[in-house]
Parts: sequence; structure tokens; C-alpha cells
Amino acid sequence: MATDTTNRYSDKDLEEFKAIVKDKIQKAEHDLQLIKSAYMNDFDNGTDDTSPTFKAFEEGSATMSKEANSALAIRQEKFIRDLKNALIRIENKTYGVCRVTGKLIKKERLKLVPHATLSIEAKNMQ
Repeated sequence: MATDTTNRYSDKDLEEFKAIVKDKIQKAEHDLQLIKSAYMNDFDNGTDDTSPTFKAFEEGSATMSKEANSALAIRQEKFIRDLKNALIRIENKTYGVCRVTGKLIKKERLKLVPHATLSIEAKNMQ
């Protein structure tokens, strides 16, 4: 079992993290598709209302929803990119090493935030 003073996780640990990261990527890509499909939706539900006030409110709401979905999509794409970078670090056997302290990031943290590149110690120094 690896401790904070070793310079990398074992191959067995890396395989475990690889499975976690791949699962997160799959879920994140699925979520991104849902966000994009909501974004691409034209919000036309087939009901025509002649009230100008309601129509303006509906259009404003649709614009806000599209902007929110766009922001969500951008955030999700960054998350997927960070996860894919984690896979590269796993392949390079540098996964789980804090980029500031050089110490191992705790397993518990990596299981919750598998794309983490900073230990809690380094985060607190920021």
C-alpha cells in the first residue's frame, strides 16, 4: 500500500484509478449529450399564445435556459478533458502525484476527485 512518502502509486492502484476515471468519463460524456440535446432544443412545445407579455417572458426564459445550458456544456467539456488528462497521467505512472509538493494525493481524495492534481496540503497553500 502506498503512503505519502512514495513517489507513485502501484500498478494495481493505477488500474483501480483507471477504472474509476473511465467510468466517470462515460457518465460525463452521457451527461454532456443530455445537456447538448437540451441546448439544441428549440423550446417549441407547439402551443401558440397570443399574449405578448407571455411570449416575451417565454423567449427570455428560453434565452436564459440556452445560456445556462451552454455554460453547463462548457464546464462538462472541461471536466471530460481533465479526466482524459488523468488517464494520460495514469499511463505515464504520474497519476496521483501532487504537482506542487510531489507527494502522493490521498486515495480518498482521488476517488472523489479523480482528476485532482493537487493535494489538500497544496490546495491550502494557495
